[in-house]
Amino acid sequence: MGTTQKLAGTRSETQATYLPDRHVFALWTWADGAVGAPPPVGAVETVPLIVPTADLGGLKVSDVDCVLIEPDRLVTVPLDSPGRSVEVWRSWSAGGGPALPIAAHAVPDATGVAVTTAEHAGGVFRRTTSVGAGMRTALTAELRPYQVRGVSWLRDTVETHGGAVLADEMGLGKTLQTIGCLAGRVQKAPQLVVCPTSLVGNWAHEIARFAPGVRTAIWRGGPLPEVDSGTVVLTGYPTLRTHGPALAGIRWSTAVFDEAQVLKNPRTQVSKAARTLAADARIALTGTPVENHLDELWALLNLVAPHLFANRTHFRRRFVRPVTDGSPAASARLRGAIEPVVLVRKKSQVAGSLPPKIHADLLCDLSEEQEQLYDRLLEQVVDDGFGSGAQRQTKVLAVLTSLKQVCNHPGLITDDLGELSGRSGKLDLCADIVANNLESGSPTLVFTQYRRTGELLVRHFAEQFGESAPFFHGGLNHEQRADIVRRFQLAGGPRVLVLSLKAAGTGLTLTRAADVIHFDRWWNPAVEAQASDRVHRIGQTRTVTVTTLTTGTTVEEHIAAMHHRKSALSDLADTSGVAELTRLDDDRLIEVLRRKRVD
Repeated sequence: MGTTQKLAGTRSETQATYLPDRHVFALWTWADGAVGAPPPVGAVETVPLIVPTADLGGLKVSDVDCVLIEPDRLVTVPLDSPGRSVEVWRSWSAGGGPALPIAAHAVPDATGVAVTTAEHAGGVFRRTTSVGAGMRTALTAELRPYQVRGVSWLRDTVETHGGAVLADEMGLGKTLQTIGCLAGRVQKAPQLVVCPTSLVGNWAHEIARFAPGVRTAIWRGGPLPEVDSGTVVLTGYPTLRTHGPALAGIRWSTAVFDEAQVLKNPRTQVSKAARTLAADARIALTGTPVENHLDELWALLNLVAPHLFANRTHFRRRFVRPVTDGSPAASARLRGAIEPVVLVRKKSQVAGSLPPKIHADLLCDLSEEQEQLYDRLLEQVVDDGFGSGAQRQTKVLAVLTSLKQVCNHPGLITDDLGELSGRSGKLDLCADIVANNLESGSPTLVFTQYRRTGELLVRHFAEQFGESAPFFHGGLNHEQRADIVRRFQLAGGPRVLVLSLKAAGTGLTLTRAADVIHFDRWWNPAVEAQASDRVHRIGQTRTVTVTTLTTGTTVEEHIAAMHHRKSALSDLADTSGVAELTRLDDDRLIEVLRRKRVD
């Protein structure tokens, strides 16, 4: 790696090394030709850095104990003996900018065999700091440092290369980072987001939440709405497949492909339709850029940057075959080749920037079958009436149960349970999340309040993934329950566990998982929180991701709104939500239950 310069004298000095992909500084110490203990200013994390060899004649990659701090903290953090790298970065933070010493940018580059250049580190720091300042007014969210870097990276990469693959691990906020990028391009031309149908409503919700100044239009086919430069059109992959020519007739500023692993086979109709779109920038979002083999990665690279990755045969010869044969040199070449247009961060890498628990509230769309069944059930109830007194509460509870079951899967009402896929937006979205977790080796808990829904989930996971998921429910005896918990906690145990919300809500320790999905919503948020704490407890060493699935435009949105109200948080009675609805007059009750149609 070349020769080194003197990092410090005989006394221990603190160094500050900028980590570009995370937009944080690693603080570490160096004295007498060796790495010392990190400064006592925060939690310690091990980071690969470039340090001098023992004879000080060269450089090597070494795992170094560091304390990671955000750029704003570097200026004020108390350090006994700040080294030259600390002083220079502090001056950069204040607007200055003398040359960076090697300790200031001593990070391995994408190949792992060279030092990230001072020019690259300094440029990333300046641009990301500028973007972070802009995000404070552009978005109604406080981005973590790595997310600010993600927005900055997306903007830089699409301007330079015309496309980008953001492949952060699930739960790190790819949607929010992409919204930050879209918000900065609204004046250029209309923008397009293509995603699984079950996520269209969630994209609309997230843009309204985080970038209320950006207009959205949901398109499910038919005549395209009037779109101008301030509009983001949201549509599903099936619509792209069947109505591709209509979308291809517009010049888009940005085309975003969420869950882009859908496009891993370039020969499919939907992949071909994606490639016909005329867009100044193409962004692919995926937590699993490679599900089975490296050809899938080429498909995404060719989609977003065809000028860089045009020849599939060349890609196979240069990368796929030697990497498959175990060549470390080929793996390093591949990392270097894709580094300009692919950004991958894992939860383990940014753990210091994450809270102990991440909450992801996803809105799911209804399928056409669900819409029709939901409306038909409610019409029948309106005709029959709700009654009064005790009968009224019983009737309201029965109606709520039926409507919530429709949201889970229409077959739970019609008893048509032949083919499960494609009929429930919620089930399809849940399967996508579980697929991502299986790919990344993340065991998952899926909670439901209904026995039949749990059985349906177990069957679906078996059919979709060949995964035999146990079902922990109230009908099991003590020995059966204990056996499920014991097997799940083993290193080679089941990768998915389905649980009854009430039967498994307390008393269990399931810390082998760090991912929780609430498939349906309970009235009392404390019950859901208790269930989530099966993984978020002593013995858990990872950030826990809790995902709640809410079917948009339905009564489930009313339940979700109750969770956010202070009264719901303080009222511990499980029936309080039903009682609240029972007290409404018929017209108001029907208004709450009726599906809010989205055109």
